[in-house]
Amino acid sequence: MNELLLAALVGLVVGTVMGSLGGGGGIISVPALVYLLDQPPLEATTTSLVVVGVTAIVGALQYGRAGLVNVTDALAFGVLSIVGAVVGARMALVVDGNVLMALFAVLLVAVAWLMWSRQRGQQVEDDVARHWLQLRPFHLDRRRATQVALAATGIGWLTGFFGVGGGFAIVPALMLLLGLPMRRAVGTSLLVLAITSLVGLATRVTGPVELDWPLIIAFTVTAVLSSLAAGRLSARVSPGRLSRAFAVFLVLVAIYTAVNSIQGLLA
Repeated sequence: MNELLLAALVGLVVGTVMGSLGGGGGIISVPALVYLLDQPPLEATTTSLVVVGVTAIVGALQYGRAGLVNVTDALAFGVLSIVGAVVGARMALVVDGNVLMALFAVLLVAVAWLMWSRQRGQQVEDDVARHWLQLRPFHLDRRRATQVALAATGIGWLTGFFGVGGGFAIVPALMLLLGLPMRRAVGTSLLVLAITSLVGLATRVTGPVELDWPLIIAFTVTAVLSSLAAGRLSARVSPGRLSRAFAVFLVLVAIYTAVNSIQGLLA
């Protein structure tokens, strides 16, 4: 019961981060599952994909009802990320757990830097985003499409390998490459997260992974509920301050993760 309660509390934090920032849930859930709930890294990263995927679907629906999801952009980004997600998931099945967590610590520092430097107050006209891909009549900006494909493949690999949704990278990519305003980028990123997480999960379940479903359910339910609440409150909170506070937290988690993974490698 204590384990389920702890999972629910972590889910509360994960959902709050995803609902307000459009990503970052997997960054918290993986080390929490490994070091607080004693799951092996492969199981923890797979569990994270389930939680992040379901939470992202619910969050995308919430933002979609508010008209803040560019479906075409999200589907294109999601489809382009599939190859990276499959390759990353296959690699995770054969990598030593301590090596995986050591690399995860490096990822945490990189994400902390992105969160700290993110200019969340910047607003861009949404019309810019419509120029790279249009279905009726069909139009494709090849240069920007190449940039999107490279970014999507890399983010897909992060999702498959580390069990993170990649929202920390998707949101800046959508803003910089497609010109989306902040809240629309968050909403669109949640749909991309849903696609990449489910692809990574589908690839991993074919391998030797056992999942703790009672824990996953407790984790996911609280993550979904807190994500919905955070999505409604995000417009009232300074996202820049939230991003920087999250960055400091990630550095602390990175240090803890690095120390434990190095100890495991030397043991």
